[in-house]
Amino acid sequence: MKAAQTQLNRYGAGLAVDGAFGDGTDSKIRSFQSSHGLDADGIIGPDTWRALVTGSSGGGGGDSGLLTHAAAAGKFSAAGVTWASSGNCSNRNSTSCTSFDGLRQASADGAVTLRGASGCALTITGGTETGHASGTYSHWNGYKLDFAITSCLSNYVTGTFAYSGTRGDGAALYTAPSGNVYANEGNHWDVTFLN
Repeated sequence: MKAAQTQLNRYGAGLAVDGAFGDGTDSKIRSFQSSHGLDADGIIGPDTWRALVTGSSGGGGGDSGLLTHAAAAGKFSAAGVTWASSGNCSNRNSTSCTSFDGLRQASADGAVTLRGASGCALTITGGTETGHASGTYSHWNGYKLDFAITSCLSNYVTGTFAYSGTRGDGAALYTAPSGNVYANEGNHWDVTFLN
């Protein structure tokens, strides 16, 4: 049980690693299962264990670890990451929505890791919805998330990651050792999750 609690904590569960299967652990397992498209039965069977270790529920499908909005939202909720949209919606084809449909598993994991490492409250303001710049490493292709600027997040990024110049639009760039790139666009952090 300690191994499962340790794995759940990678996703922001915040459990005591004590080996006890209490209500808190049961709740976090069920939430994790739900967010990964698994039966939320609280049982750590082979599929749940694989998802805990790899971050993906598997299942073939050739989706290269792309998530549905519901799966990503569940993962973010479990980690205490919030999101907002001007239209209060999640339709990927509307610029006023914040959608996670087609978000890469690595990008979702990166946001959860950022939440845990920074200790900051995170609010996602842009996901995979239309209306962002195109390109291989784009929002639409699941590589980018926008985060509301807070002093906590800005201090963490600028104090932890190396300044790496400015983008063509003048945004200051900071690059993490993982290769993830943080661009300060003035009213939000545009983050490209490469790993």
